[in-house]
Amino acid sequence: MCGKSVILGRDAGVVRTHQSCARNCLIVASIFLAGCTLMPASGPASIDVAPLVPDSRPYAFVKVTRALVDALARYTPRLSNTFADRRPPNDFHFGVGDIVTVTIFEATAGGLFIPADAGVRPGNFVTLPNQAVDNNGNISIPYAGVIRAKGRTQVEIQQAIVDSLKNRAIEPQAVVALADQRTSLISVLGEVNRPERIPASAAGEHLLDAITRAGGPKAQGFDTWVMLERAGHRAAVPFGALVYEPSNNIYAHAGDTIYVYAEPQTFLAFGASGATSGGGVGGASITNQGQFKFDAWRISLAEAVAKSGGLNDFLADPAAVYLYRGETREVAERLGIDCSKFEGPIIPIIYNINFRDPAGYFLATNFEMRNKDVIYISDSASVETSKFLNYLRTIMATVNDPILYATNFYTLKAAIRGAGNVTTVFTPTPIGH
Repeated sequence: MCGKSVILGRDAGVVRTHQSCARNCLIVASIFLAGCTLMPASGPASIDVAPLVPDSRPYAFVKVTRALVDALARYTPRLSNTFADRRPPNDFHFGVGDIVTVTIFEATAGGLFIPADAGVRPGNFVTLPNQAVDNNGNISIPYAGVIRAKGRTQVEIQQAIVDSLKNRAIEPQAVVALADQRTSLISVLGEVNRPERIPASAAGEHLLDAITRAGGPKAQGFDTWVMLERAGHRAAVPFGALVYEPSNNIYAHAGDTIYVYAEPQTFLAFGASGATSGGGVGGASITNQGQFKFDAWRISLAEAVAKSGGLNDFLADPAAVYLYRGETREVAERLGIDCSKFEGPIIPIIYNINFRDPAGYFLATNFEMRNKDVIYISDSASVETSKFLNYLRTIMATVNDPILYATNFYTLKAAIRGAGNVTTVFTPTPIGH
């Protein structure tokens, strides 16, 4: 239907087409030359991820093999020895506000504290009323005066009392005890069942012990992180690192702040993932893309693909499954990657695993995911062709609609005026007119 359209009959006129064949051909040619750039897509095609000219890529492209999986397993980051201060806790020192109990003994009655006519007594000692370490850091002992307590251990305070009384009492001995601990506390807060300040144990306790005394974490642990603040320095590790890497479970010190918080390990999935639901290209219209939680301490690439719904039967190219990740320069060099063209300590790498090969599934089960990894599943080439043909069909229909509408209009007009039989004749129009 190219050229001029003429309707013969009463008041017949000539209807010229809005578009010629030549113009249609130009439109088709321009769309074809544009290629897939005009087609809707969820990401790059496989030819874009792995271009024919490797030097043009701003990232390293690596195919997943058994040797590569084994190498990554050897160089997987381990959160061991994260906390620099690994010392055991110091001896307990009294502080301002602590409630102290002091008991003084004398060798015989008739001394400074035990009268000669004391009668029947359980022992030659006297227990002083409880008192708090004052703001100056001192306590008061009768006949001994002011005794420095702040910053001293139990043994040091006892010796100070004895030294002050030895010239007045009969072979005095002193026992100092902590009645109520108001200082030397450990703060445990955040996602625990009983956030509170707990007294530091004189026997020493580890981070997990302190968290347990605060009721333990609210969550199961794989989405939980533990941050330790000590002397102005902070460090954080996943809760699992305290459990699976005992070297991280260091001693808690008085004055520490332990903050437990939730930060799930996640990965992103894009492209042709998810189960089919019908209604789109090849019967599929919905894919399962987005952010997904690990919901475990560790998961494999196979488990991650399954969490995102697997490969879409009608869209995915099983040989074009990619994982985007940044590796340290040391690890990248161990993998055989030429890092000379990259700057910085982190090398961007795209791993390609072939799920069309049955062995690819075994490799995926041993390929460990890391927090914030990105998975992309490319569309099949046949899907791109189908989308192009559908798009081309839509364009051609749009171009031909004015011709059809004009023809129908004049046909209907002639029929209304009683033109009788109406014959439509199409005469070709030379290209360019």
